[in-house]
Amino acid sequence: MITSNSIRMEKVCYSIGGRTILEDFDFRLDQGVNRTILGVSGAGKTTILKLLLGLLEPDSGKIFIGDLQITGLAESSFMQQRRRIAIVFQGGALFDSMTVGENVGYRLFEEGQLSLAEITNIVLEKLTFVGVEAALDLYPSELSGGMKKRVAIARALAADPDYIFFDEPTTGLDPIGVYNICKLMLRLQVEGKTTLMVTHDLATAFATSQRFTFLHTARMLFEGSEAEMKVCSIPEVREFLKPTDGSLFI
Repeated sequence: MITSNSIRMEKVCYSIGGRTILEDFDFRLDQGVNRTILGVSGAGKTTILKLLLGLLEPDSGKIFIGDLQITGLAESSFMQQRRRIAIVFQGGALFDSMTVGENVGYRLFEEGQLSLAEITNIVLEKLTFVGVEAALDLYPSELSGGMKKRVAIARALAADPDYIFFDEPTTGLDPIGVYNICKLMLRLQVEGKTTLMVTHDLATAFATSQRFTFLHTARMLFEGSEAEMKVCSIPEVREFLKPTDGSLFI
């Protein structure tokens, strides 16, 4: 049953340049269930996020945000539903010509529904939540990699979404940066946000999620808990968890 508290893909197929990325792919993200999609680089994990956001159109199949099927709809027809979702891109995707404060408030300024004072309060609140309020007037070029990721999270929070998607959030960070991002994700979950992360970083995945989807050769090979994954007998899953010299993914 599709409810207003779930995001869902049904039998989704997607290909590009003759390469099949997803084939008859089923996926469900229920509110309150924090999930990670695992797979090797290039497996199609980020493509799933873009499809769920309506940034890409599947070749076939159905995608729902809540009770609304977004496949085949013009973007303007599901903007209100998509407001429930925010994404933190792998590189942060901050605007270099804007200050940190302007980046965080960008979506609110564009929507034009709040006063400058209201937006300023929200921006400061979200920057304080992620611990970088002192960077308000700095530019992205003046920030470390970890700070950029935290600013990107603050920007995602500014519109008060129900779901936050993370695309490889710890890539390129040192151990302290990874720790901080994991702690932030857990704080978001305590605040009632549902997180969906795509990554190949097992430590981050197991530290922040309760459910796991393993993507391989365009299909979901596994769905379950960490405990279930660690005793899974599927060769591709076992090889991903403990690579050997004869890796299946070479």
